Parts: sequence; C-alpha cells; structure tokens
Amino acid sequence: MLHRNVTAGKLSPVGAARHDEKGADAPRACVVNSSGVRVVEIAGVDGCPRGWIAAVGDAGGPASVGVYATLQALLAQHPGLGVIAIDMPIGLPDRIGPGGRGPEGALRPHLGMRQSSVFSVPSRPAVYTHDYRAACDVALATSEPPRKISKQTFFLFPKIREVDALLRQDQALRERVFECHPEGAFMTMNAGRPLAEPKKVKSRPWPAGLEERRKLLEAAGVGPALLSRKPPAGAGADDLLDACACFVVAARILRGEARSFPATPGRDGHGLPLAIWA
Repeated sequence: MLHRNVTAGKLSPVGAARHDEKGADAPRACVVNSSGVRVVEIAGVDGCPRGWIAAVGDAGGPASVGVYATLQALLAQHPGLGVIAIDMPIGLPDRIGPGGRGPEGALRPHLGMRQSSVFSVPSRPAVYTHDYRAACDVALATSEPPRKISKQTFFLFPKIREVDALLRQDQALRERVFECHPEGAFMTMNAGRPLAEPKKVKSRPWPAGLEERRKLLEAAGVGPALLSRKPPAGAGADDLLDACACFVVAARILRGEARSFPATPGRDGHGLPLAIWA
C-alpha cells in the first residue's frame, strides 16, 4: 500500500515491498518488465467520450495507451497497478461551504488563465441526482452561499459516481487511486508557472496549446512517439495528452515527490480524501 503523509501534503516514496503486521515482506502491486525486473506499474487516467483513456507503464514512462469502457475494465486488464492518478473528483462533502469543496479553490490560484478548467464540484447529494434541474435544486439547498451546477459539470456526474462507488466498495484501492488535474500537472512540469496557451479554443483543439503540452511531457520523460501517435478510437488528441499528464503525476506520487492541493487534505463523510495531486 502507498503511505499518505497527509499532514505534510506529501507521500512517502514507494519501495518494492512493504512489511505486514508480522514484519514479513509483503508483495506490492507490481509487474515484471521485458528485462525480467519487477517494477511498480502505474497509470494516468482521463475521461473520454467512450469511457476512460489510460496511459500505463512504469515510472520510466508510459508503454501503452488504451481506452476502457469502465474503470473496472482497466483494473481487470492491469491488476498490478500500484498508483493510479485520475482526472476526476474524489471525495464528495455532504455540504459545500463558502470555500467550495476545497481542492479546486486550493489549485485555481496557481493556474493563471487556465484556472477556468477546474470545475466547481457540488455536494454528494447533488452528484447523485440524475436530472439536471433537480440536481441544481439539491446543489442550491446544500451549498453556502447557494450555487447551481454548470451543464459541463453535470455531464461529469456519471464518471464521478463511477469513481466514488469503486472507492467506497474497495478500501485497499483508496490507497492506490489519487485525484489529479492535467493543468495542475502541466503547471508543475512548467516549474510552477501556468501555461500560456489554452488546450482548446471554442471547443476545438488548439495546436499551439497541444504543442506546448507535448514539449513539457517529452521533457518529463514521455516518449515522443507516443505523444505524436493518433489517439485510440473514442478519445481525442487532448485526452491523450491529459492521460499522459496524469501519468506524470502518478510517477511523482510513486517517487514521493507529489504535492497536494490543499497542503493538508481533508476527507469526506465516507473517508475518501479531498485533494488534487500534482
């Protein structure tokens, strides 16, 4: 299992093994690479039109990118994943206060012109309401000051519920799955500076923005061949880059280098963490 040092907002590095209660070495989720060496396999995951796009490999860089209809399908194909960094909210408070859910407000000030990419997530009861107008009513009743929901956020609800249900059902998985945000990842890769170019303009991919992100990913160790490949069916070019950005965060988590927003993560009523990692 990973060790979350939530007080410091950092994670302890992940080694090849952990000790169980009897002091014996217990195996950590890992795979054997082409050289016969046991390594921890990690994934960066982003939502896409056909489900989820995942960049999977070891800390040296992603070896493959694929689209999966569900997170369960990803876990079934890659059962040895030791760290999963996913661009989807984790942790849903029953009520939203003036500062919002917490992670969004902590990350936005670091993103400059890119902060609009961080959506405001409403309360758990609102996320589990399936009709848009009814969800807005629930959000208004469970937030202070009262806030409605954007349509863009509402369309994410099925994926938020999928992640939430999976982590509530599997206690062990909570130690391996971390919320991240691509723009937070790119900001970190860019020496703490927000990116100059948007990823999309008028809902269409923006070439200058995509190229800016490719260069940062390549500098972070993602192979140029993977970055320049055609995205898998069911995903866009921006989805591919975002999954790779999440992969870079997973590698930082594995090495104990990741930073959380806020620095001291909270937890929701089900014990799920409230933090975006970068």
